[in-house]
Amino acid sequence: MQEEHFDLTTTDGDMPTWVVRPDGPGPYPVVLFLMDAPGMRQEIRDMASRLGTAGYYVMTSQLYYRDVREFNVFETGDRDRMFELMGNLSNDMVNRDTGAMIAHAAADGAADTSKIGVVGYCMSGPFAVMVAAAHANVVAAASFHGVSLVADADDSPHRHLDAVGGEVYIGAAETDSYAPPEMIDAFAAALEASSATGQVEWYPGTEHGFAYAQRPQYDRAASERHWERMHDLFARNLR
Repeated sequence: MQEEHFDLTTTDGDMPTWVVRPDGPGPYPVVLFLMDAPGMRQEIRDMASRLGTAGYYVMTSQLYYRDVREFNVFETGDRDRMFELMGNLSNDMVNRDTGAMIAHAAADGAADTSKIGVVGYCMSGPFAVMVAAAHANVVAAASFHGVSLVADADDSPHRHLDAVGGEVYIGAAETDSYAPPEMIDAFAAALEASSATGQVEWYPGTEHGFAYAQRPQYDRAASERHWERMHDLFARNLR
């Protein structure tokens, strides 16, 4: 595997970014792997690398770069700061950031940007849907234990599903105070009523964070199923 770390210049500053891809020349389909609320850490990069081994050009970035160079709540223990940083991000900011990521990939001969995938967790679950709505070549979007998929705001993801030209997959934890059942059900109804294709799937017996091996809520069977669903989604739409 090839790995690269660099600062990607955006309209708002320098965003620490990592790229991982197979050793061959490619080009490989691009997947944007969006970090969750706790911040950029080795666990995120390891997950991006696991996805890359399946034949993808995977990009992940430190989305809090406008405020801090580095942040990892599991090192600092500062949950108040985490929620502050999370609240400072907007869908529009992340759409601009992913636009810069896509532009970088488009200039790399190892990347194929004709069909792009995006995956988000927790905070970035709704970002993944909005990125698919904002960029026409993002044709597959996955959200796992994603929050704020339905909100009382003009830029709520459920209001923009008609702009999604590809497939949406939502993996929801059975017990999740950050993404309660009524919100997930409302998103599922909006998805059904929209022109987008996709599905909402419940993961029985799980809690928020089930996909992450280093979280107390980790559920191995559910996490492996989330990988299976992600691989299937990207294989259908990016190959």
